[in-house]
Parts: sequence; structure tokens; C-alpha cells
Amino acid sequence: MANKLTQMYQIRRIIQLQIQGVSRSEIARTQGLSRNTVSHYLDLFKSYFKDLSEALTWSDEALHRLVSGKPAEPSPKHQALHERFKNYEQELSRVGVSRQLLWLEYRKEHPDGVQFSQFCNLFRQWQKHQQVVMHLEHKAGEKLFIDFAGSKLYWTDIPTGQSIAAEVFVATLACSQLTYVEAIPSQRKTHFLAALSNALVYFGGVPQAIIPDNLKSAVTKPDRYEPHLNESLEHFAAHYGSCIYPARSGKPRDKSLVEKAVQLAYQRIYAPLRDQVFSSLSALNEAILPLLEVHNQALFQGKDYSRRSRFEEIERSVLRPLPSEKYQLQSYHTAKVHPDCHVLLSEDRHYYSVPYTLVGQSVKMVYNAETVEIYHNYQRIATHQRMISKHHYTTLKEHLPAQHQWLMNWSPVFFEQEALKIGINTHLTIQQLLNRKTYPAQSYKSCAGVLSLAKKVGAQRMENACQRAIAYEGISYTLIKSILDRELDYIPLADETITSPTGIYHENIRGASHYQ
Repeated sequence: MANKLTQMYQIRRIIQLQIQGVSRSEIARTQGLSRNTVSHYLDLFKSYFKDLSEALTWSDEALHRLVSGKPAEPSPKHQALHERFKNYEQELSRVGVSRQLLWLEYRKEHPDGVQFSQFCNLFRQWQKHQQVVMHLEHKAGEKLFIDFAGSKLYWTDIPTGQSIAAEVFVATLACSQLTYVEAIPSQRKTHFLAALSNALVYFGGVPQAIIPDNLKSAVTKPDRYEPHLNESLEHFAAHYGSCIYPARSGKPRDKSLVEKAVQLAYQRIYAPLRDQVFSSLSALNEAILPLLEVHNQALFQGKDYSRRSRFEEIERSVLRPLPSEKYQLQSYHTAKVHPDCHVLLSEDRHYYSVPYTLVGQSVKMVYNAETVEIYHNYQRIATHQRMISKHHYTTLKEHLPAQHQWLMNWSPVFFEQEALKIGINTHLTIQQLLNRKTYPAQSYKSCAGVLSLAKKVGAQRMENACQRAIAYEGISYTLIKSILDRELDYIPLADETITSPTGIYHENIRGASHYQ
């Protein structure tokens, strides 16, 4: 007892000297203690007492229990207040609820109750010795922490027997700690954002802020103060009416909740699945969901509530509603407009048209699984349905100069219809030109050339020339042009004997007009 009393005498002297303004170093010297010991006691008392002089009113027994880490026995006056603390712990998680508000409500019922500073001190003491699970600084609906587990799960490709690794995405709401887990093919932003979207659907709403660790799929350039976010993630947050607030580098407390969630996932999901074989990624996720729900339904240690019950009671109602449509991943690409008024989406090797006035300019392509939008100086200048056919073109007629717009009509049907307007021989010629190539488009220029000749010489000469070309069995634009140039179309075929043994006309063979 003597040692205890001596210790308490020293502690009281430390408090008195601090009140008098004596430095901690001087207190340590006069009391024969180390400066760290003095600082330990003073910091402890300042965390419990707004005014250090209040500590001097406590009994030696109460002070001893405090410095030894044992909770002080509540006085009869404080007993009713202590009975409220469990409820206060929960109420503080609600949006807008503060200790000041709770104290005011307490004083309405107990006008002779403790002052606000003592209220806070007693509550802190109670928290410290209750091993409080909840992080009371997180309000309901405020934050969602996300990360990837360090260890992977696996599924097996049955035909090959290959074991394929899956990344494991983990998301946990800060207040209720309700958790979502999903196995995905990779950490690429496509799979990452899809999993995050699924998590919001699982929670049934959207938190105020989404807090990722400095993932490559979320943060392009980590920085303690101004991290550079992935543009797709920013668009994702805007779509859902949330914001992105990355965890600070070198601040493990910022992500402690999700790291704890990962550790629990190892125990409650990984371990039960360790001996099972899954034939697909979807089969793996089907096995995860019931285990996840068991985890969320499990009571917190020392508590009479679970993550799920906590969520349903105070957090679900304050989450923002989900938008009517799920977010579609947006990707971005900068391209230069080619002389033919098209830009190349390099991912697909497909070309899309833009207004011809932008030839030579740089444009930004914003695309998802369904559409391609093209912007110039932050103005949308074109929208196309996304196509995956390589080396093909998607063109809007109005994007081309007037003199080029006629090209848009090119097709086998178009050329055949135009040829029929001239005559049957021209039609047969166009058909043969289209059929001689594996892909009809390869003959479009030849067909256009033939039709252009008809505009120069008229339908009758064109018909005669095509008839002669058919007889030569070597149809081409060059052949027909040569027949017209040499005016062989004026000579009826019945009056001429075709002497070429191969039946192929050569442009160096002189026509009948040469001898006239």
C-alpha cells in the first residue's frame, strides 16, 4: 500500500507542477523520473480530463485504477449514464449525431447530471474498456473501402486440367462493416469496375465516398495530397453520384477496415473452399456468396449484433439510391483524323468517320462496349455504334465532303441498279466485275470507272463496248476504256472476226479505225 500511496503522491505532484506551468523535463528531474514516464502520465490525464485540476479531486484508488488501465467504478450518479453508453455507441454512427447532441438529450432528462467535459471523459473510459468494435468516426453511408486480397483463389479448366488464378475483390462499408467479396479474372480496370458495380448492387445503394488503396486500376499516380485518379474511375463515381478518396500513402489506419475484412475472408471464405474444385469462375463465385452471407450474419465478438443487422438498422436507409442503369466502362483514346475523314480505334483496328473539316486534327475517342463517342475541344462531334471488325470502316455520309458523299452509296446492289439503267450488257459487265473478286468491295472502283465512262459516251456506245468486252472474255475497266478510245464499239461484232487465240483482248491490238 505504501508504494501505491507514494506513487499516487508523485502522480499528484506531477499534475500540480504541470498546472503551475513547470516543463515536463523539469518535472522529471525534480521527481526523479524519466521524461517519458512524466509524459505518459500527463498525456493520459489530458485525454481524460479537460481541466487537469479535476484529476486532483479523484481518490487515490480511482487514480490508481486509471493509470493501471482498470476502469474506475462508476458512482451511483454515473451508473445511469454508463447504462446509456452502449446505445450512444450505436447512435454516434448515425448521420448528424454528435456527442454534444447526446449530452444535451441526457441533460434534458437529468438536469443535475454531469457536465459535457465529464460526459466525454466517462464515455472515453467506457469505450476503452469495452473493446469497441465499431470505428465511431465513420458515419453511416459515409465510406466504402475497397481493395484486393493478397492471396488468390483458383478454378480449374476441366478440358485441360489447368488451374487458373482469380483475383479477389473485397469491399466493406466503414460503419456497419458489411462486406462484399468477388473473384474476378484480373485487376484490370474492366474487371475492377465491374466488381465495384456489383458491390454497390449487393449493398443496394451508394456511399458518399469510395476509398481505394493505391491500386493501379484506381490511381495512376499515387500522391499523399493529390493522387491522380484513373479517368474511368472518376467517370464511374460521377455516374453513381459518389466521389473517390484514395487512402493516403504511408497511412495504414486509412485502410485498416478493409485489411481486416481481407483477413476475415481468408478465415471464413478461403479456408472452407480450400479443398473444393470449381469448373468456372462463375461456379467459384456461386460458392463464395453463401459463405459471405454467413460472415455478414455472424455476431461481432462481444456484441449482440452482426454486420448485416447493423447495416439494415442504420446504414441501408442512408445510402444513396442506385442509378437506373449500371455504369458501362468508358475507355479513352486520342487519335489524329486521317485525310479520308476517319480515325482509327487502335484497340479494335476499326475506323470511324468524323466531319471532314477536322482532317489533320487530334480528337478524343470515348468508348464502351456499345458506343464510340468522338470529341474535339470538349464538344462531341460524332457518335457511332462500336464495331469490332478489323480494318473496316464505319462512316456517316454527312461527315464527308459533298464531292465524296456519293461514295457512300457503293454496294453491289447500287452498281447493278445503275448498270441496268444503261442496259443489259452493262449490267452483265458489272456483275462479272463484282464476281471476279473474293470480296465485291475490291471491284467497286472498277465498277465506278465503268459507269463514269457511260456518262461520257452515252448509253448506246456503252452497251456496244460492254457487248464487245463480254465477247473478248476479259472484262476490265481498262479493256472497256480501250474499246471506246479506239471506237471499236461502232463496229458490229458480226462484221468482225476475233482472232485472238486466247480470246483475250490486248490494248496494243489496233482497231478497225486504224486502217480507215
